[in-house]
Amino acid sequence: MSDFKWCHGPYCHQSRTQDRVRGSKGSKVLRTRKIKQTEWNKNSFYKYFCSNSCYNSFASVNIERIIAVAPRNTPLETRIEDPKKTEHTTDWGHKWTETEIKKRVDTSMK
Repeated sequence: MSDFKWCHGPYCHQSRTQDRVRGSKGSKVLRTRKIKQTEWNKNSFYKYFCSNSCYNSFASVNIERIIAVAPRNTPLETRIEDPKKTEHTTDWGHKWTETEIKKRVDTSMK
């Protein structure tokens, strides 16, 4: 396995930073960055993108194809207990309501 991956940002090679300049005098180019594969980035999208900007560009360009991989046609739901509302009042009359939402523990065996 290679210790590096090329950034997947569609415009990475157009960013005008000094670390992207490559080539000999008279034939310089801006090149896509290489991302070193480390323990820090091995389980995140940072192993494919050199920056949030490159990630956002990739997502903007490819969003329809990304969603087509796993389209969502129905909403997801999480069972909860009935929310508990608590009213509070300060000594000088300010009032607010706090709502505590607890996830219901699923006791059924699957």
